[in-house]
Amino acid sequence: MDGGSELKKQTAQEIDAIMDSVGRAARIAARDLAQTPRAAKDKALLAAAKAMRAHAGEIKTANAKDMAVGSEKNLTPALMDRLELNDSRIEAMAKGLEDIAALNDPVGEVIMSTTRPNGLKIERVRTPLGVIGIIYESRPNVTADAGALCLKAGNACILRGGSESFHSSRAILACLHDGLRAAGLPETCIQMVPTTDRAAVGKMLTMTAHIDVIVPRGGQSLVDLVMRESRVPTFQHLSGLCHTYIHKAADAEKARKIVLNAKLRRTGICGSTETLLIDRDVADHMLPGILDDLIKAGCEIRGDATVQKLDARAKAATKDDWSTEYLDAILSVRVVDGIDQALDHIQRYGSSHTESIITEDAGAAEQFLNTLDSAIVMHNASTQFADGGEFGMGAEIGIATGKLHARGPVGVEQLTTFKYKVRGTGQTRP
Repeated sequence: MDGGSELKKQTAQEIDAIMDSVGRAARIAARDLAQTPRAAKDKALLAAAKAMRAHAGEIKTANAKDMAVGSEKNLTPALMDRLELNDSRIEAMAKGLEDIAALNDPVGEVIMSTTRPNGLKIERVRTPLGVIGIIYESRPNVTADAGALCLKAGNACILRGGSESFHSSRAILACLHDGLRAAGLPETCIQMVPTTDRAAVGKMLTMTAHIDVIVPRGGQSLVDLVMRESRVPTFQHLSGLCHTYIHKAADAEKARKIVLNAKLRRTGICGSTETLLIDRDVADHMLPGILDDLIKAGCEIRGDATVQKLDARAKAATKDDWSTEYLDAILSVRVVDGIDQALDHIQRYGSSHTESIITEDAGAAEQFLNTLDSAIVMHNASTQFADGGEFGMGAEIGIATGKLHARGPVGVEQLTTFKYKVRGTGQTRP
């Protein structure tokens, strides 16, 4: 098992040469992958899962190096949690590879077929995107998820993880390469940028000859950089400023359980609720218990005046709090005068990621689900379910919040496009 070695600081010319080499190799691999049968791709994924379990100790050793660096850099507890790999998370990665292998192969799927009056047979057929560049930050499991999903969809990929997860990602990549070799596929199907130099990111964003799509997965600054400077088409992935709204017809115990999970199950993921809205009609008798649960579990509450009156431990929320993705044990809480005000708040401050309504009123639920234009809208469920694995996709590369091509969890199907195959018998156009 060989994850390669980190390169030291390079000149701009050296970065260009490195990335051009990676890009050319990816383009060649993509051409071959487009014709690779499902059996070979699945064999690679299953062998990679086996390698991941066999080399769990080495992955944890590599992760310990990253955790030590993260500690030296004083990363927040939430970021350290995103970075950490333990036995259960390594097993989850391996299981994710197996789940992706079990998915139907989208490549070649006929999604429309028609025969024209002149006898022409026209099919719309799924086809790989080609080469996908994924730029992400501290979560090393993205290396496994992204590499596996791209492979299953017949795409070559170039992975650029954060410097804080460099050693962990190399160890995971080595397992993916073990799988590729076992299936007789080139390692260049899944490549990782072999340097932590930030100039490599800038280079990726200009590689229109080698990369077909860029997927940014990280904090707002990363996404802003990619959206501003990329010459390559991107899957837009804005911040996960998710909302949970407790409607006046909510079940109190259900609301209490959902809110605690939506905020605190894992605070550092993009599906974590960052703002809680609650109807004034039920705030007095529902909110105190909810706030008490959160505060006792270590969550800081930043609320409006009504929230502060209900619990003196709550801090005063500022205007900025309503538009902040904390990725930490902090929750903004606002009391609203009904569903219309809740919808107005979400549309004003939200990032079009994931929103949930808690209510037993079916009409209110449908109004919420139909009105909001977020990529994922939920009824009586924790926003933490905003995850490709939970959607039956095996895993995800990210949650796309744009409106073109892909929305919500980006899984295997979203990593394909289509082309038209037209078959004739000698027709000419009059």
